[in-house]
Amino acid sequence: MTQQTELAGTFAFPKTSMTMNRMGYGAMQLAGPQVWGPPRDMDAAVAVLREAIASGVDHIDTSDFYGPHVTNQIIKQALHPYPKNLVIVTKVGARRGPDKSWIHALTRQELIDAVHDNLRNLGLDTLDAVNLRVGGVMGPTEGSIEESLTVLAELPDDARAMNEEPFGPLALVNPVRNLDEAIEKANSLPFGLAAYAFTKSAHNANRLADDVEVGNLSINHFVASVAETPFGGVKDSGYGREGGTEGLQCYTVTKNVSHKMS
Repeated sequence: MTQQTELAGTFAFPKTSMTMNRMGYGAMQLAGPQVWGPPRDMDAAVAVLREAIASGVDHIDTSDFYGPHVTNQIIKQALHPYPKNLVIVTKVGARRGPDKSWIHALTRQELIDAVHDNLRNLGLDTLDAVNLRVGGVMGPTEGSIEESLTVLAELPDDARAMNEEPFGPLALVNPVRNLDEAIEKANSLPFGLAAYAFTKSAHNANRLADDVEVGNLSINHFVASVAETPFGGVKDSGYGREGGTEGLQCYTVTKNVSHKMS
């Protein structure tokens, strides 16, 4: 099997750094009959996954509506913590009925819930790739998929990445109407370690410097600090500073002496 994955060649996701072997593993049949419930032999299902990875497979196709939930839970049991080179591709847009039927689930809330279900059952903070399942089993269906695609493409203000302090290569891009709204969004969270802004306006640069609540603000570049300057956050991003003369303050003791001479 190792030779087969190598002969299949590799594939690179366009406009990303993800490259993987073309031969992956489709996890649909890990669940029970009709892709419903647990498998007859859980140990065998776990062993199959581990053998696939050991044989060179570096991407898995899955969905939380397989089982439902069962397939992703098996993947987590077998492989978590995941190998660094493993890419997990999931899909949303459907749910299972009590009669084991496949039902469209394309509303905004259904898609958001599906993404969260995948994250929870896979034990992940982010998903490498999410496919949108549309159409019928045997062919296309009537109607537009614009709303569904918009839900996945747009980053809402209540998304986890917009409300946590991620330390990773994330570029969260959302449009704003004006500078006031940009500053309001930047200051809306309890975090304030570093911020970056780009502008040709000296007036806007001064507004940002005065109003953005962070410990480090870089305007028109990406260097948050150097050794000679203080580095640290505000609000829930920490106390104190490292670097610069300010970084020495936590190693000193300030003493106030009041002496009245008679």
